[in-house]
Amino acid sequence: MSLTDLLQFAGGALRGHRLRTFLSLFGVAIGVASVILLTSLGEGARLYVTGEFASLGSNLLIIIPGKTETKGLAPLVSTAPHDLTRQDADALLQRVPAIRRVAPLIVGTARASAAERSREVTVVGTTREMLEIRHLTMASGRFLPSDLPHAAVCVVGAKVQRELFPNQNPLGQLVRIGDWRFRVIGVIAPRGMSIGMDLDEVVEIPVETGLKVFNRSGLFRILAEVGSHREVPAAEKAVLQVLRERHGGQEDVTVLTQDTVLASFNLILRALTAALAGIAAISLAVAGLGIMNVMLVSVSERTREIGLLKAVGGTNAQVLSVFLVESSILSTVGGALGLLAGLGGGRLLKQLYPDFPIHPPAWAIFAALAVSVSVGLLFGMLPARNAARLNPVQALMRRKA
Repeated sequence: MSLTDLLQFAGGALRGHRLRTFLSLFGVAIGVASVILLTSLGEGARLYVTGEFASLGSNLLIIIPGKTETKGLAPLVSTAPHDLTRQDADALLQRVPAIRRVAPLIVGTARASAAERSREVTVVGTTREMLEIRHLTMASGRFLPSDLPHAAVCVVGAKVQRELFPNQNPLGQLVRIGDWRFRVIGVIAPRGMSIGMDLDEVVEIPVETGLKVFNRSGLFRILAEVGSHREVPAAEKAVLQVLRERHGGQEDVTVLTQDTVLASFNLILRALTAALAGIAAISLAVAGLGIMNVMLVSVSERTREIGLLKAVGGTNAQVLSVFLVESSILSTVGGALGLLAGLGGGRLLKQLYPDFPIHPPAWAIFAALAVSVSVGLLFGMLPARNAARLNPVQALMRRKA
């Protein structure tokens, strides 16, 4: 019996039970589509985080008050005995040759109001260097002045400008932030979300003014830009040394680099993607059980056919091949349909959320197809063996009875 004969024989049997065939194909397709979609979401999350940190530049050091044992994530609450200060930032710029820019940060939330309009905003106290370090562009006006650290001026994000100053030029207008009044000198071009912060909804003010507005003595972060990526490790050590000397010999800060943060996030998100793939693969196993049940029913219904096949000289191996080919067709075709459905679903999600890079990893595509075919072979083996072991005479008599 040739391969063509096997395929025609198996195809005819599957067409003879269309509902059962459809349900089996549907089960495998759901399993494969689930693997593709879930791994696409996990991989998309990894690519999104990677892209967000890449937008910061690969030469960035983030200095945070408080010491942590790992370098993955920043502490939310500082437990450092010494605050990070503006003087610390100036010392880093002066004493670490590899650093070419520093931007001290103070961050808080407050209600901003202009005329009769108001809304909650994120207030960022910083310096002019923030413009270059974060690669911001101005839609109009200018950024914070470098020579007036205590000035009552501000730069607003695009969304803040639209909501507080609709249909009017905000430059020169006054905006109240808490109990303070600021004059708007610039509007940041639309940028959207970046590392958990919507830059269109921020109001940026001079850092010294920010410390007064929020009644704080220490900085939230210091961003330091290094000249080149290869200088980052040496600059990191130099930053720790300078701050250790300034803080009485204590190493009470954490220095994050893009590489260390990305390595931690990649580890977490790759594990998440693998876990999602494992969860989705359970549905493939369920589909395999469905194929096995369908094939067992098929064997019980086709005992006379099997008996005739063996009576005219068909071997056990040929009978085994017939049923294995049937289960393989179910799993392969179902896997292909599931692949198309998963990729189509990913395209739909990408259209709905264009900023989220939904992309199935290559290994997930090949693994899903390989597992679906393997499931068909594995779960088709028992029914195929049962069919091959039937005695032709008993099979014919059983059907006649």
